[in-house]
Amino acid sequence: MYSTITNTLTYTVVDIRKTFEGCEADIRMIARRTGKWSMSYVDQIFHDIIKLAEEEYLNSVDITLLDATDKVIRATKFVVNANGTAITSDRAGANDWTDIPNTRLSVILSYTQKWHNLTPEQKAKFQGDNSFEIGWVSSSIDNSFPHLIKSQGQLYASKGFELQKTSYK
Repeated sequence: MYSTITNTLTYTVVDIRKTFEGCEADIRMIARRTGKWSMSYVDQIFHDIIKLAEEEYLNSVDITLLDATDKVIRATKFVVNANGTAITSDRAGANDWTDIPNTRLSVILSYTQKWHNLTPEQKAKFQGDNSFEIGWVSSSIDNSFPHLIKSQGQLYASKGFELQKTSYK
């Protein structure tokens, strides 16, 4: 006798929001530990990130610590996997960042092909309709961070929508 079990995961906007809660907690911890961003600025960043994530426009979110020459000295990357299998999240944490003089935080968003397929007018309309709070601009930073050592971090997930955290030092 054979039996087959089919496990189909269908996530919703609520699952996307739940998955990004861990990411938000990490970013808030980094902002507090470094003293580089206020919590209201983190609110603004996250407002836009969530809107993009809900429409599946985000590939990844990077938080970088830059020195005075704009060299990345520390980073955390959160990579989206919309076809994952995990149903629960790890606990946020392992953010041992410190306030280093003459540094600043920056956020880099990488977009999906779905976003790139939009016309400039459609992108502007989306940002306007969703009251974007940040004036996002292109970045020239190599966000593969080849000069830093990477370590696997937490996996945030809900019903197959995943966000994998990787730290770079």
